[in-house]
Amino acid sequence: MYRFKPELFNLDYTLDCGQVFRWDREGDWWTGVVGDHVVRLSQEKDSGELLIDSELPPEFFVYYFRLDDDLPSIYESINRDLLIDRAINRYRGLRLIRQDPWECLISYMLATASSIPTIQKRIHLLSKFFGEELEAGYRSFPSPEALANADLSMLDKCKLGFRTERIKSAAQEVLSGELDFRALNRLEYRYARERLMRVRGIGEKVADCVLLFAFGKMEAFPVDTHIRQIIQHYHIDDNFFDDCSSLSRMGDWGREYFGHYCGYAQQYLFYQKRVEGFVSLY
Repeated sequence: MYRFKPELFNLDYTLDCGQVFRWDREGDWWTGVVGDHVVRLSQEKDSGELLIDSELPPEFFVYYFRLDDDLPSIYESINRDLLIDRAINRYRGLRLIRQDPWECLISYMLATASSIPTIQKRIHLLSKFFGEELEAGYRSFPSPEALANADLSMLDKCKLGFRTERIKSAAQEVLSGELDFRALNRLEYRYARERLMRVRGIGEKVADCVLLFAFGKMEAFPVDTHIRQIIQHYHIDDNFFDDCSSLSRMGDWGREYFGHYCGYAQQYLFYQKRVEGFVSLY
Protein backbone atom coordinates (compact mmCIF):
# COMPACT_ATOMS: atom_id res chain seq x y z
CA MET A 1 0.00 0.00 0.00
CA TYR A 2 1.31 3.44 -0.89
CA ARG A 3 0.09 6.96 -1.58
CA PHE A 4 0.38 9.03 -4.71
CA LYS A 5 -1.03 12.47 -5.45
CA PRO A 6 -1.95 13.16 -9.07
CA GLU A 7 -2.86 16.59 -10.40
CA LEU A 8 -6.43 17.30 -11.50
CA PHE A 9 -7.78 13.76 -11.27
CA ASN A 10 -11.07 12.34 -10.06
CA LEU A 11 -10.93 8.58 -9.59
CA ASP A 12 -14.68 8.09 -9.20
CA TYR A 13 -15.64 9.91 -12.37
CA THR A 14 -12.87 8.24 -14.37
CA LEU A 15 -13.80 4.68 -13.39
CA ASP A 16 -17.58 5.23 -13.34
CA CYS A 17 -18.01 7.03 -16.66
CA GLY A 18 -18.47 3.91 -18.78
CA GLN A 19 -15.15 3.65 -20.59
CA VAL A 20 -13.89 0.54 -18.70
CA PHE A 21 -15.81 -2.50 -17.48
CA ARG A 22 -13.66 -4.41 -14.96
CA TRP A 23 -13.75 -2.06 -12.00
CA ASP A 24 -16.19 -2.42 -9.09
CA ARG A 25 -16.76 -0.01 -6.23
CA GLU A 26 -17.39 -1.04 -2.64
CA GLY A 27 -17.53 1.83 -0.20
CA ASP A 28 -14.58 4.15 -0.85
CA TRP A 29 -12.55 1.49 -2.68
CA TRP A 30 -12.42 0.47 -6.32
CA THR A 31 -11.14 -3.01 -7.23
CA GLY A 32 -10.22 -3.93 -10.77
CA VAL A 33 -8.17 -6.26 -12.90
CA VAL A 34 -5.52 -4.59 -15.02
CA GLY A 35 -3.51 -7.05 -17.08
CA ASP A 36 -2.30 -9.71 -14.67
CA HIS A 37 -2.81 -7.58 -11.56
CA VAL A 38 -5.67 -7.09 -9.16
CA VAL A 39 -5.60 -3.42 -8.18
CA ARG A 40 -7.38 -1.64 -5.33
CA LEU A 41 -7.67 2.16 -5.33
CA SER A 42 -9.23 4.84 -3.21
CA GLN A 43 -8.99 8.62 -3.33
CA GLU A 44 -9.09 10.95 -0.36
CA LYS A 45 -11.65 13.67 -1.01
CA ASP A 46 -9.82 16.54 0.69
CA SER A 47 -6.25 15.98 -0.47
CA GLY A 48 -6.91 14.18 -3.75
CA GLU A 49 -4.30 11.57 -2.81
CA LEU A 50 -4.67 8.08 -4.24
CA LEU A 51 -4.30 5.12 -1.90
CA ILE A 52 -2.94 2.30 -4.02
CA ASP A 53 -2.95 -1.37 -3.04
CA SER A 54 -0.97 -2.88 -5.90
CA GLU A 55 2.49 -4.07 -6.90
CA LEU A 56 2.33 -1.71 -9.87
CA PRO A 57 4.44 1.46 -9.46
CA PRO A 58 3.17 5.07 -9.61
CA GLU A 59 4.55 5.37 -13.16
CA PHE A 60 2.06 2.77 -14.32
CA PHE A 61 -0.88 4.78 -13.02
CA VAL A 62 0.47 7.95 -14.65
CA TYR A 63 0.32 6.03 -17.94
CA TYR A 64 -2.93 4.17 -17.32
CA PHE A 65 -4.94 7.21 -16.22
CA ARG A 66 -3.33 9.55 -18.75
CA LEU A 67 -2.07 11.80 -15.98
CA ASP A 68 0.43 13.17 -18.50
CA ASP A 69 -2.41 14.79 -20.46
CA ASP A 70 -2.55 18.57 -20.02
CA LEU A 71 -6.18 18.61 -18.90
CA PRO A 72 -6.51 22.40 -18.46
CA SER A 73 -5.37 22.90 -22.06
CA ILE A 74 -7.75 20.19 -23.24
CA TYR A 75 -10.61 21.87 -21.41
CA GLU A 76 -9.78 25.17 -23.07
CA SER A 77 -9.66 23.47 -26.45
CA ILE A 78 -13.03 21.68 -26.23
CA ASN A 79 -15.03 24.24 -24.22
CA ARG A 80 -17.20 25.43 -27.07
CA ASP A 81 -20.64 25.95 -25.52
CA LEU A 82 -22.72 25.97 -22.33
CA LEU A 83 -23.38 22.22 -22.44
CA ILE A 84 -19.75 21.08 -22.53
CA ASP A 85 -18.80 23.87 -20.11
CA ARG A 86 -21.30 22.45 -17.63
CA ALA A 87 -19.98 18.91 -18.11
CA ILE A 88 -16.38 20.03 -17.63
CA ASN A 89 -17.18 21.85 -14.41
CA ARG A 90 -19.45 19.12 -13.06
CA TYR A 91 -17.09 16.20 -13.81
CA ARG A 92 -13.76 17.97 -13.53
CA GLY A 93 -10.85 15.55 -13.25
CA LEU A 94 -12.37 12.80 -15.39
CA ARG A 95 -9.57 11.40 -17.54
CA LEU A 96 -9.53 8.95 -20.40
CA ILE A 97 -7.82 5.64 -19.68
CA ARG A 98 -5.10 3.96 -21.76
CA GLN A 99 -6.58 0.50 -22.11
CA ASP A 100 -4.97 -2.69 -23.34
CA PRO A 101 -5.81 -2.92 -27.07
CA TRP A 102 -6.80 -6.60 -27.02
CA GLU A 103 -9.10 -6.33 -24.01
CA CYS A 104 -10.55 -3.07 -25.29
CA LEU A 105 -11.27 -4.56 -28.71
CA ILE A 106 -13.20 -7.52 -27.34
CA SER A 107 -14.94 -5.47 -24.64
CA TYR A 108 -16.39 -3.03 -27.15
CA MET A 109 -17.36 -5.80 -29.54
CA LEU A 110 -19.35 -7.19 -26.61
CA ALA A 111 -20.84 -3.74 -25.98
CA THR A 112 -22.89 -3.66 -29.17
CA ALA A 113 -26.57 -3.06 -28.34
CA SER A 114 -25.92 -3.73 -24.65
CA SER A 115 -26.14 -2.05 -21.26
CA ILE A 116 -23.03 -1.62 -19.10
CA PRO A 117 -24.12 -4.30 -16.56
CA THR A 118 -24.64 -6.77 -19.42
CA ILE A 119 -21.21 -5.99 -20.87
CA GLN A 120 -19.65 -6.51 -17.44
CA LYS A 121 -21.42 -9.85 -17.04
CA ARG A 122 -20.17 -11.11 -20.42
CA ILE A 123 -16.60 -10.07 -19.64
CA HIS A 124 -16.85 -11.75 -16.24
CA LEU A 125 -18.01 -15.01 -17.84
CA LEU A 126 -15.32 -14.91 -20.54
CA SER A 127 -12.67 -14.39 -17.85
CA LYS A 128 -14.19 -17.11 -15.67
CA PHE A 129 -14.09 -19.73 -18.42
CA PHE A 130 -10.99 -18.66 -20.35
CA GLY A 131 -8.85 -16.47 -18.09
CA GLU A 132 -6.19 -17.37 -15.52
CA GLU A 133 -6.88 -17.11 -11.80
CA LEU A 134 -5.02 -14.19 -10.19
CA GLU A 135 -6.52 -14.46 -6.72
CA ALA A 136 -9.77 -15.78 -5.28
CA GLY A 137 -12.63 -14.28 -7.27
CA TYR A 138 -10.43 -12.52 -9.85
CA ARG A 139 -9.19 -13.81 -13.17
CA SER A 140 -7.24 -12.30 -16.04
CA PHE A 141 -8.84 -11.35 -19.33
CA PRO A 142 -8.63 -14.26 -21.81
CA SER A 143 -5.70 -14.27 -24.22
CA PRO A 144 -6.22 -14.15 -28.00
CA GLU A 145 -5.07 -17.79 -28.14
CA ALA A 146 -7.65 -18.87 -25.56
CA LEU A 147 -10.54 -17.31 -27.46
CA ALA A 148 -9.27 -18.20 -30.93
CA ASN A 149 -9.16 -21.87 -29.95
CA ALA A 150 -12.30 -21.84 -27.82
CA ASP A 151 -15.10 -24.27 -28.55
CA LEU A 152 -18.20 -22.38 -29.66
CA SER A 153 -20.32 -24.28 -27.17
CA MET A 154 -18.11 -22.97 -24.36
CA LEU A 155 -18.31 -19.44 -25.72
CA ASP A 156 -22.09 -19.78 -25.78
CA LYS A 157 -22.00 -20.22 -22.00
CA CYS A 158 -20.72 -16.64 -21.80
CA LYS A 159 -24.06 -15.31 -23.09
CA LEU A 160 -22.53 -13.58 -26.08
CA GLY A 161 -25.48 -14.15 -28.40
CA PHE A 162 -24.86 -13.16 -32.02
CA ARG A 163 -21.40 -11.94 -30.99
CA THR A 164 -20.03 -15.44 -30.34
CA GLU A 165 -18.58 -16.23 -33.76
CA ARG A 166 -17.46 -12.61 -34.23
CA ILE A 167 -15.40 -12.74 -31.01
CA LYS A 168 -13.76 -16.00 -32.03
CA SER A 169 -13.02 -14.66 -35.51
CA ALA A 170 -11.48 -11.45 -34.13
CA ALA A 171 -9.30 -13.49 -31.77
CA GLN A 172 -8.09 -15.57 -34.69
CA GLU A 173 -7.17 -12.41 -36.62
CA VAL A 174 -5.16 -11.09 -33.67
CA LEU A 175 -3.49 -14.45 -32.99
CA SER A 176 -2.45 -14.87 -36.62
CA GLY A 177 -1.09 -11.33 -36.83
CA GLU A 178 -3.57 -10.38 -39.53
CA LEU A 179 -4.79 -7.68 -37.15
CA ASP A 180 -1.55 -6.15 -35.86
CA PHE A 181 -2.00 -3.70 -33.00
CA ARG A 182 1.44 -2.16 -33.43
CA ALA A 183 0.75 -1.47 -37.09
CA LEU A 184 -2.69 -0.13 -36.21
CA ASN A 185 -1.17 2.25 -33.69
CA ARG A 186 1.15 3.72 -36.34
CA LEU A 187 -1.68 4.45 -38.76
CA GLU A 188 -3.38 7.81 -38.93
CA TYR A 189 -6.83 7.84 -37.38
CA ARG A 190 -8.87 7.49 -40.58
CA TYR A 191 -6.78 4.59 -41.90
CA ALA A 192 -6.78 2.84 -38.53
CA ARG A 193 -10.55 3.20 -38.46
CA GLU A 194 -10.91 1.71 -41.93
CA ARG A 195 -8.73 -1.25 -40.92
CA LEU A 196 -10.69 -1.97 -37.76
CA MET A 197 -13.98 -1.82 -39.61
CA ARG A 198 -12.82 -4.68 -41.82
CA VAL A 199 -13.08 -6.92 -38.76
CA ARG A 200 -16.42 -8.71 -38.68
CA GLY A 201 -18.68 -7.16 -36.07
CA ILE A 202 -16.92 -3.78 -35.85
CA GLY A 203 -18.79 -0.73 -37.06
CA GLU A 204 -18.08 2.97 -36.75
CA LYS A 205 -18.93 3.32 -33.06
CA VAL A 206 -16.92 0.29 -31.88
CA ALA A 207 -13.95 1.27 -34.05
CA ASP A 208 -13.98 4.79 -32.60
CA CYS A 209 -14.19 3.47 -29.03
CA VAL A 210 -11.21 1.18 -29.54
CA LEU A 211 -9.15 3.88 -31.24
CA LEU A 212 -9.92 6.40 -28.52
CA PHE A 213 -9.54 4.24 -25.43
CA ALA A 214 -6.79 1.84 -26.53
CA PHE A 215 -4.79 3.79 -29.09
CA GLY A 216 -5.20 7.35 -27.83
CA LYS A 217 -6.45 8.67 -31.15
CA MET A 218 -8.22 11.74 -29.81
CA GLU A 219 -9.89 12.44 -33.15
CA ALA A 220 -12.18 9.49 -32.49
CA PHE A 221 -15.69 10.65 -31.58
CA PRO A 222 -17.83 7.58 -30.80
CA VAL A 223 -21.50 8.15 -31.50
CA ASP A 224 -23.79 5.98 -29.41
CA THR A 225 -27.42 6.53 -28.41
CA HIS A 226 -26.55 9.15 -25.78
CA ILE A 227 -24.32 11.19 -28.10
CA ARG A 228 -26.84 10.96 -30.94
CA GLN A 229 -29.58 12.25 -28.64
CA ILE A 230 -27.35 15.07 -27.38
CA ILE A 231 -26.59 16.24 -30.90
CA GLN A 232 -30.21 16.01 -31.99
CA HIS A 233 -31.43 17.83 -28.89
CA TYR A 234 -28.83 20.61 -28.61
CA HIS A 235 -27.04 20.96 -31.95
CA ILE A 236 -29.27 19.91 -34.83
CA ASP A 237 -29.72 23.56 -35.87
CA ASP A 238 -26.00 24.10 -36.33
CA ASN A 239 -26.33 24.18 -40.15
CA PHE A 240 -24.02 21.17 -40.37
CA PHE A 241 -26.36 18.27 -40.90
CA ASP A 242 -27.90 17.34 -44.21
CA ASP A 243 -28.96 14.04 -42.65
CA CYS A 244 -29.64 14.29 -38.91
CA SER A 245 -29.80 10.48 -38.58
CA SER A 246 -26.33 9.79 -40.02
CA LEU A 247 -23.98 8.57 -37.28
CA SER A 248 -21.01 9.07 -39.60
CA ARG A 249 -22.01 12.68 -40.18
CA MET A 250 -22.35 13.18 -36.43
CA GLY A 251 -18.83 11.87 -35.94
CA ASP A 252 -17.57 14.34 -38.52
CA TRP A 253 -19.45 17.10 -36.72
CA GLY A 254 -17.81 16.18 -33.41
CA ARG A 255 -14.34 16.32 -34.93
CA GLU A 256 -14.97 19.66 -36.60
CA TYR A 257 -16.80 21.26 -33.69
CA PHE A 258 -14.56 20.19 -30.78
CA GLY A 259 -11.27 19.81 -32.64
CA HIS A 260 -8.39 17.43 -31.96
CA TYR A 261 -9.50 16.49 -28.45
CA CYS A 262 -13.10 15.73 -29.42
CA GLY A 263 -12.70 12.29 -27.79
CA TYR A 264 -12.45 13.95 -24.41
CA ALA A 265 -15.52 16.08 -25.15
CA GLN A 266 -17.44 12.96 -26.12
CA GLN A 267 -16.71 11.21 -22.83
CA TYR A 268 -17.74 14.21 -20.72
CA LEU A 269 -20.98 14.62 -22.67
CA PHE A 270 -21.67 10.89 -22.59
CA TYR A 271 -21.24 10.69 -18.81
CA GLN A 272 -23.32 13.80 -18.16
CA LYS A 273 -26.17 12.45 -20.29
CA ARG A 274 -26.04 8.96 -18.78
CA VAL A 275 -26.10 10.28 -15.21
CA GLU A 276 -28.36 13.33 -15.56
CA GLY A 277 -30.29 12.95 -18.80
CA PHE A 278 -30.99 16.18 -20.69
CA VAL A 279 -29.83 19.12 -18.58
CA SER A 280 -31.04 22.69 -18.48
CA LEU A 281 -28.49 25.27 -19.55
CA TYR A 282 -30.35 28.23 -18.06
